Order: sequence, then structure tokens, then C-alpha cells
Amino acid sequence: MNEKKVVYSVTPMGEKFALPQSEEYGQELERIEKLVQKAKAKGQEIVVVMGVGFVGAVMAAIVADAKDEQGNNTKFVIGCQRPSVRSYWKIPILNKGVSPVKAEDPEVEELIERCVIQSETLVATYNSDCLQFADCVVVDVQCDYSKNDLGNMRSGEVEMAALEATVKTIGEKIPASALTLIETTVAPGTTEFVAWPILKKAFAKRGMKETPLLSHSFERVMPGKEYVSSIRDFWRVCSGCNDEARDKVEKFLHEILNTEEFPLTVMDRPIESETTKIVENSYRATILAYLNEWSIFAERNGVDLIKVIDAIKVRPTHSNMIFPGPGIGGYCLPKDGGLGYWAYKHILGFDDGDNIFKITPTAIDINDTRSLHVATLTRDALRNMSRYIAGSQVLLCGASYRQDVGDTRYSGSEMVVRKLTEMGADMHVYDPYVDNWHEFETQDGESAEYSWKRFFRNQEGLNEMVVEKDLQESLKGMDAMILAVPHEQYMKLDPDQMVEWAGNPIAIIDCFGILSDDQIRRYFELGCEVKALGRGHIQRIKKEVAKSKK
Repeated sequence: MNEKKVVYSVTPMGEKFALPQSEEYGQELERIEKLVQKAKAKGQEIVVVMGVGFVGAVMAAIVADAKDEQGNNTKFVIGCQRPSVRSYWKIPILNKGVSPVKAEDPEVEELIERCVIQSETLVATYNSDCLQFADCVVVDVQCDYSKNDLGNMRSGEVEMAALEATVKTIGEKIPASALTLIETTVAPGTTEFVAWPILKKAFAKRGMKETPLLSHSFERVMPGKEYVSSIRDFWRVCSGCNDEARDKVEKFLHEILNTEEFPLTVMDRPIESETTKIVENSYRATILAYLNEWSIFAERNGVDLIKVIDAIKVRPTHSNMIFPGPGIGGYCLPKDGGLGYWAYKHILGFDDGDNIFKITPTAIDINDTRSLHVATLTRDALRNMSRYIAGSQVLLCGASYRQDVGDTRYSGSEMVVRKLTEMGADMHVYDPYVDNWHEFETQDGESAEYSWKRFFRNQEGLNEMVVEKDLQESLKGMDAMILAVPHEQYMKLDPDQMVEWAGNPIAIIDCFGILSDDQIRRYFELGCEVKALGRGHIQRIKKEVAKSKK
């Protein structure tokens, strides 16, 4: 008799959980149904959140923490996650009252522990049959944009399969009266012209004559120390596919979010809500790409772009100007413009997208490839010290995509590591916020076809990369140090100490205006070489130091 093979889902910290067997699904549904009956006896609405990842886990907890004027919890939330090898572990972890996503905001852990353990208003499951109990379903399933060529957004495509499958499952199982809220950032037109027809077809197949209640309201979540607040205490835009859906989603959001201080904006149609998110993020991406050309200008003409930007930001109308750094990361800005470009042709049916969309694709392409220039600066800095990039020991400080967070999604630092590895450098990484660099660990696994590894050669072995936690130990024997992200810990590093820890003069590459002029000068005095994005004035400092030594 053949025994069933046990398949495990492993947490980033190495804890293993066996994936459920088919015979366990019935027992799991019974467990959830008992909890639902208990919640309904208290007058609580049942909310199912599909996907308990970066957004869904915290959104689920915020909904589960909602209270009425008397201080009573008004919602019972079921977080539903597909039991895949990659993600199943989030379910048992969440049911322990532990956040499945790492966050710098202490309120994340407090909120989830309170809802799961104390108020018992949040539970997680792998059985999507829980949808039959829903008064409301919140969809937080990823809708990715896959780029087939590096630096060519136009050749990419939207990955709709997971979202479409989730919507189909919802349509097959929810009550007719349940509201479905798509919170995922999607291609404009998705809610009305993709998801709604899927729901209608599923309802018709079940013999249901009711019109599905479908709405859209995108999140603006920001990782960091105000993670929870960026969802709960922030402006929201919402819409519905019909009047009833619009009224229901408006009521729901008023009940769970701080809409008194951050009012809702209610749009007439979901395509308007969807487009709002795409334009908002495309605007930010375009501004950053625009500054790239001036960064190159500054490097080549003795100008410090950091000082230029600071001088401009004094003017209130330009106070949001941001230094671009080594590309832009996070889940939204690198891809959202692509969702709009793709939707224009494939959902909305226009064939002149290349004539219409010129700025947005160009901005994304610039942002995707800007980090390659960091590799060039590293090579040049080492060359000025009579060293070769091939075989050099290079320490990258900062794996995350922005300061003081542990999120590595689409990080410009990944591109720096890959390009320098291709050039033969021996790469090391230090980041106080990142424990595991997921994009490297999974480059040969189930995510291989989407990994940036495919754009570079000589990438073998990077899946074993360890993110170091001790800067002093990490610096020993290094030839170069790249300051890739302006983490707080990097802002006041002492040049004398860095050289002492390294054991020799090193090349310093500043990607974010981290170094002051005094620090730059001191590195040159210690025999180091310094290069930086957008800071051409460094050569003037170098000449001043050389002249003072004569």
C-alpha cells in the first residue's frame, strides 16, 4: 500500500507545515462553520479576505478590529489562502496570532495578536468553501505585470490568471447578497469587463438570477513604521459596478477605516477608481525617471544634484521632488504603468497604444535599468584604485527597496548585485532590516521563470546568498562598499572606522546622497575612491584633497 507523500510549506525562518490532505477539508470547514455561527450570534458580519499576504493579512486584521460606537466588534474575518507550497505556512502562522508578513510597524503584530487571540475575530483557512458564509469578500490576490525584456515595458503582459481564478471561485460559492470588493491594483477595466462577467457567468450556472455586487477600492499601503496607518488612516477611492454595490462598499469602508479624518472619494465607475491608482503611481515613477537624466548631467558636469533638489524643494510647489537613487522598487511603481498600457489594448480594445503611451513606458524602462549605472560606477571606482571588478570583494549595504524597511520587492539593489556578479565580482550583502532575500532564494525554484536571473549570466549560487547582520564583520577584506539604500544606520558611518574594519582603503559608491561633503573628503584623505549617483562635485573634492597633500 502506497503512503501519501507529505509535502511541506516552509516559513522564511525555516518552520515546516505539512500541506493539508483532501480528507482534512471537511473537518476544516466544520471548524470554520462553528466559528461563524458563534460570530453571527454576536451580530457580527462575516468578511472573507482572499489572500493573506503583504496587504491582505493587515487588511484582514483592520477589518477584524472594527468596532461600533459601543466598542463591540462588528466583523468576523476569515483570511483565506491557497494551500500552495510557497504560501500555505501563512495560515497556521496567522492562526497562532503571529503576522505572516514582517513589518517595522509594531502595531502589525499587536493588531493581529489582539484580533486572533483576544477578541477572536480573525481566523485563517485554506478551504475556500468558507465563501458560502460571506457577507463581504475582499480580494487581495496579486495581479502582476511580467516583463519579458529588461528595459522594455511594452513587451510585458499582465498576469491575470490568479485573479481570474479567485473571482471564479468567489462566484461559485458566495451568497447572492454578498459584496465582493477587489482591493488589488488591477489593469483599468478589469473589475467591469473581466471580473464582473466571470461572476455573472458563475451565478447563471448556479441558476441565480441576481446581479453580483462587485466593487473596487485600491489600497495605498506603505511599508515601514506606519504600515497599519497607511491602510486604516489614509484616503480611499472606491466605486461599484452598480448603485447597490457602490452604496455597500461605501458603507463597508466607512465602518472599517478612519473616514472621518480621511474622507472617501466615491467614483461613478470602477474603471475610474482603477485608473486613479495607475495614474497616481505612473506620475511618481515618471518624476523619478525624469530626474535620472539630470543625475547623469550632474555627474558629468561637477554638479551635486542633492543640493540642487534641496534648493528647489524650498519652493512649496516642488516640495515632493525625490532623488531617484538606484532605480525604484516596491510592488507598485515599477509595474503599475504597464497595467494601464496593457489594458488599453487587451481589455479596452485599442490598437494605437504605442502612439498614445510614450512617457509612461519610457519612465518605467529608465527606472528598471538605472541601477546598472551603479555597477559602472563601482567598476570605475575600483579601476581608479588599480583594481579590477572581476574577483573583487564588494559589500552592498541595503537590500530593501527603500529606507528603514525590509521589503525587497523590485529592489534596485537586486539589479546591482546581478550585474556586478555577471561582471565577476564576489558580492556580499548587509541589511539590518532584511533576513532573507526572497528574490535570490527562489531564483531556481517555482519563481524561476519570473526571476531577473534570466536577464544576466553567471548567476549560479546567488540563491545561497546570506544577508549579513554585522557590518564590522561584513566589511572585513572588502574592496568596495555600495551604500544602496539610505537606512538610518548608514547615514552617519565614520570613514575612519569603515577603513579600519575593511583593513584597507576601499571604493565607496553612494547611491542616495548619503555621504556629506566632509565624509567624502575624509574618504579621499584615507586613500579611498568615492563615486556617487548624481554628485559630480565629488571630483572637485578629490582634487582639493590631492592638492592639500602636495
